[in-house]
Amino acid sequence: MRRAVDVVVSAAALVFLAPFLAVVAAAIKLTSHGPVLFTQARAGRGGAEFTIYKFRTMRPQRHPDEADSARLTAAGRALRASSLDELPQLYNVLVGDMSLIGPRPTLPEQVVHYSAHQRRRLEVRPGLTGWAQVNGRNSISWPERIELDIHYVDNRSLRLDLEIVSRTLRLLARPDGITHASGENPGFPVPAADAPPERGDAAGS
Repeated sequence: MRRAVDVVVSAAALVFLAPFLAVVAAAIKLTSHGPVLFTQARAGRGGAEFTIYKFRTMRPQRHPDEADSARLTAAGRALRASSLDELPQLYNVLVGDMSLIGPRPTLPEQVVHYSAHQRRRLEVRPGLTGWAQVNGRNSISWPERIELDIHYVDNRSLRLDLEIVSRTLRLLARPDGITHASGENPGFPVPAADAPPERGDAAGS
């Protein structure tokens, strides 16, 4: 039933939104150089990798330490503020990489550092929106997000899904938590035991 809803809703949304998606694509091409879509490997159900699609919101780095916030294009800033950069993931939902609702897909290099408990968030397909997304998103820490995702895995139901949809619609109308208070979204905290050794450390030679 859940997969049937994913297919019907994502297909209908892609058809209905096609003219709008074309306008967004044109705006990206006219305001910055580069491809319309940003693609990246993400970890899906069970840790299986897939390619995620987003509207491109940033230009290439001018130097290695340039912050993401400085790279946002004019169109990209508006897309991120409204979360519309995520719309191409409707295709990921349609083909089965993702679901409409579930934990947000993270990078494979983050997943390799998960504990056995944290890997429980991989028991379901990742989603366009999820329990952590509507309870703080990037304004809360990674451990908090993962615990919220595991709560969803343990308690997912039609009632909880409808609550997530309702909160998502409210957040689309009044965006919150898209960016951390620092202005830069923090990366996944790698456990000290998994972190690479400092240069010059004998363990790394």
